[in-house]
Amino acid sequence: MNRNLFFIAIALLLWGLGEGMFFNFVSIRLETDFILNKQQVGLALGAFGFFMAITHIPGGHLADRIGRRPLLVSAWILGVVSTLIMGLATSLPFYLAGLFLYGVTAFVASPLGSYVTAARGKWEVGTALSLTTATFNMGMALGPVSGGWIAEHYGMRSSYLVAFGVFVVSLLFMVFIEGQPIDKHDPEAPPQSLFNNTRFINFLMIFAFAVFALYLSQPLTPNFLKGVRELTLTETGWVFSAGALGNSLLALGVGRLNPRRGFLFAQVLVAFFAVLMWKGLGLPIFMLAYFLLGGFRAARPMAMAQARDLVHESQMGLTYGMMETVSAVIFIIAPPIAGYIFEKDPFFVYPLAIGLIVVSIAVSYFFSPRQPQISDSQPSIVNQKS
Repeated sequence: MNRNLFFIAIALLLWGLGEGMFFNFVSIRLETDFILNKQQVGLALGAFGFFMAITHIPGGHLADRIGRRPLLVSAWILGVVSTLIMGLATSLPFYLAGLFLYGVTAFVASPLGSYVTAARGKWEVGTALSLTTATFNMGMALGPVSGGWIAEHYGMRSSYLVAFGVFVVSLLFMVFIEGQPIDKHDPEAPPQSLFNNTRFINFLMIFAFAVFALYLSQPLTPNFLKGVRELTLTETGWVFSAGALGNSLLALGVGRLNPRRGFLFAQVLVAFFAVLMWKGLGLPIFMLAYFLLGGFRAARPMAMAQARDLVHESQMGLTYGMMETVSAVIFIIAPPIAGYIFEKDPFFVYPLAIGLIVVSIAVSYFFSPRQPQISDSQPSIVNQKS
């Protein structure tokens, strides 16, 4: 591992620790501190998803044009500021301002993915991307337990302020990464436009459906655990920590698979999460369910690794940006739908999600790219045609 990946790994480990202290409790805070009903919580989370969605394509485009490091550092600074705003907030508008600003930092995903891909050396793309997912979620495994304990004893605002301090240290590590040269294409033979790249667009649609199927049952599950299963905040923190541990370990494990197989396997894991949440009882079962939910995070680098083989190097940031935008749009659509279903029947969202995941697995199996991983010394099929 080179020094840049090392600094990124430490920065992500710390960021995961800080984010884990508060992020999984956002829907609970909206309900308990600001007295929103389930559907209002879903709408707020959908609005958060909107602010994520509008950032990814610009972020990916700028990463291809001006470089990745400036965007990474900027996102870290915005994250520090927005967390402080949420920690100081005592009114709903002030809190939502901080929450939505935190959503804007999602533009970091595309430059981060393309930076890690370029810095990976001899590693496979999926392995390098899975490492960043794993280190972030190692921190997330510790964050919810400590954040739940802090929230239960000192109030939810306190967990944000502690996370703010952790984020400042994370920012210091991110500042030390080096810049990278900007990838260029031959002006005499420009690559095929992403919007005309049929294989990529088809895979993007497969990815969109998969994300919706995998995410639908997630937004209101913290409220399900607290309101229906009657877990305390501390117990809920243990569940979230098990989930973060699953995110980390499953990302490392799935990352060793062929990306196409890994993408399918990750979806199977999330289906088991929905089954256990629907039919399971007791804290250990819910912890296991959230551990298996790590398949959701593991699916992302597997999908990105498949997409990477379909595009030119100079389009890497924009490619990842489009995929992150698709995810973010789903994050807008799914929470209000989940909130509506929860109000009608808090259990029904889980069998519905299971059915959608089964369809998604079938679609992914039959229609996702079967092109094998391409070695570092070979150009992609798209490059050869360019």
